[in-house]
Amino acid sequence: MRYDDHLRYEYEFETIDPLGRIGVIALATDFNIESDLRRLVPGGVEVLTNRVLNANPISLESLRAMAPDIARAGAGILPNVGVDAMIYACTSGTAAIGEENVEAAIHSVWPGIPVTNPLKSACAAFEALGAKRLSVLTPYVREVNETLVEELVRRGFEIVNIGSFNIDSDFDATRIPSDAIAAAGRDLCDPSADVLFVSCTALRAAAVVETLEADLGKPVVCSNQALAWHALQLIGCDARPTGFGRLFDR
Repeated sequence: MRYDDHLRYEYEFETIDPLGRIGVIALATDFNIESDLRRLVPGGVEVLTNRVLNANPISLESLRAMAPDIARAGAGILPNVGVDAMIYACTSGTAAIGEENVEAAIHSVWPGIPVTNPLKSACAAFEALGAKRLSVLTPYVREVNETLVEELVRRGFEIVNIGSFNIDSDFDATRIPSDAIAAAGRDLCDPSADVLFVSCTALRAAAVVETLEADLGKPVVCSNQALAWHALQLIGCDARPTGFGRLFDR
């Protein structure tokens, strides 16, 4: 057999990520995050994912149990090359573990890298939209909802009301039809709320943000939409997707 390990072709290496790289630490149980982010970031931005160990049913205990694996998952995203920003992709997990603890774990393997999460991104989105009073829709069980509400209140937001599908499985949360999410959002959103917040990266909510905004006459923020919006800011990318709500006009 002839073996040639030095093929003589003229070429230059291409830049495959001209607008930047975003690392995503996703939950092992999340069936939706990659699909949403592929739609929510423009061409030229590469999204690289690794998964942190967790298991259904989703509870405060199971959410907090993933904390020791965050650093390992982050270190496995393009080692020795790196990304321009890192996402920890769990809204309820951030509330349960604590944003400072999540960021410390990521910075232990990627010092100085910009880091975001759905809770941090959503709060930045509320501020950009001038929203203080929130109606909140989630798939979570009560104890997870209570922790999420505590975090939002601690950050200075008023929760007008909260509604839930009361599901403890990420896989089942992704199986909720988008039109059911839209119907629930229309029924739940209080007229006095400044914004409807649909929490959870596993929910297929991004697809119905514009429909809900048209129906409600106010902004709608969901976890994955907010994540993409904030991460694009962190990597200095001005390109924006269309069809995903008023937030991307900011």
